[in-house]
Amino acid sequence: MPKDFLWGGAIAANQAEGAYQTDGKGVSLADIHKYFPDKTNAEIGEKQHAGMSLAEIKANLADKNGYYPKRVGIDFYHTYPKDLELLSEMGFKTFRTSIDWTRIFPTGEENEPNEAGLNYYDALIDKIISLGMEPIITLLHYETPVDITLNYGGWHNRKVIDLFVKYGKAVLNRYQDKVKYWIVINQINLIHFEPFNSTAIPNDVVKDYDSASYQAVHNQFVASALLVQYAKEINPNMQMGTMVADSTAYPYSCKPDDVILALKRNRMQYFYTDVQFGGSYPKYALHYFKEAGIEIDITETDKAILKANPMDYLAISYYYSQMVNSEINTLKPDSVSKNPNLKANPWGWAVDSLGLYNSLSQYWDRYKKPIIIAENGFGMYDEVTNGKVHDDYRISYLREHIQQMKNAMEDGAEVIAYCAWGPIDIVSCSSAQMEKRYGFIYVDIEGNGTGKRIKKDSFEWYKKVIETNGESL
Repeated sequence: MPKDFLWGGAIAANQAEGAYQTDGKGVSLADIHKYFPDKTNAEIGEKQHAGMSLAEIKANLADKNGYYPKRVGIDFYHTYPKDLELLSEMGFKTFRTSIDWTRIFPTGEENEPNEAGLNYYDALIDKIISLGMEPIITLLHYETPVDITLNYGGWHNRKVIDLFVKYGKAVLNRYQDKVKYWIVINQINLIHFEPFNSTAIPNDVVKDYDSASYQAVHNQFVASALLVQYAKEINPNMQMGTMVADSTAYPYSCKPDDVILALKRNRMQYFYTDVQFGGSYPKYALHYFKEAGIEIDITETDKAILKANPMDYLAISYYYSQMVNSEINTLKPDSVSKNPNLKANPWGWAVDSLGLYNSLSQYWDRYKKPIIIAENGFGMYDEVTNGKVHDDYRISYLREHIQQMKNAMEDGAEVIAYCAWGPIDIVSCSSAQMEKRYGFIYVDIEGNGTGKRIKKDSFEWYKKVIETNGESL
């Protein structure tokens, strides 16, 4: 392993900070994500894929009695000094988090940034740096202001480009000398798996949701390129990255129909990074859009901006692999089948460490761009027994995945950082559950929880991994 390899972890502001509407904060998409304790994991997943209607958005905004866990998080807004010190105790070399757009521009439409929000991130970033960690900062991690949904219909409206660029410039200006690594938009490819989080488009206000979704992504491409252009103007040392969730799929069999379906489906997953690294829309994607009746407004100015401002590096999240069967599935990104060769966690996420080797290798071979593993982790129900949490299942998962990362690096992939997801327990992104835990540190926050932090067995294990630079797994 390289001596300067960045071992660490990652969270998102909206899942950790809490402090809802504190210090002038506006309302983000995450703040209206209601928790449904009566639903099964499968039902919660289906609801996430379906997105939200305009009526539901308005109802949640007006709801005074519902439970919205992301408004509370783990109170990281106030506890971050001690929480970061716990991570530093493990030897973290890097820490990834996001800046919540609604703390800086509460509705997205203000002319000037909210100084109280910037002051908070001043202190947070300074603390990260003081503890010897390299900050990796995400500009948008599912924190679009809800007012952009209500007033513009979401990211498919071209006007949102300017609003996001205004926010991005304010943040880049503020931290250009403190933050080297930036991820512009978290998991830009998840428009079919987390549609509302990704695009802020209600599922009932557009005639053609697929076209609107891909238009939203196009607008995000343009906004990202404009921020790359600006970053290089003010500080060329800043590294601007794009991020995707690994959604590549295996063929069910060696039957040619299965192999070709997997190839074509995977190519439409590489579409996002093909555009952001190559600077233009590949022909296979344009053909897919034509066949599917998807219409996107791409101007000549857009094309020039994309071509001139490719991203510097790739960030990926990896949790599980997927599979497609030509007798059941289609080219639709969310049309997948269960892999009979793999076991899954209670949320149906197939455990497959070799899939990480496959993903890293494929992306490296395709782009030859540095890679940051921005998220990798194992969500599970943890139990506290006599003040301890024995999470051998998490250690096993991470051990196998880190080994496959090392194998990919030995075969040439340039991976520069590994960020375990949720190194301290946070609210789940997809389900808004607190009991779906990823951390090395247990947070007693459910119900009448005390807020106490408890080191799990994985805490000492990961500390040893970092101390030995990945030699002791």
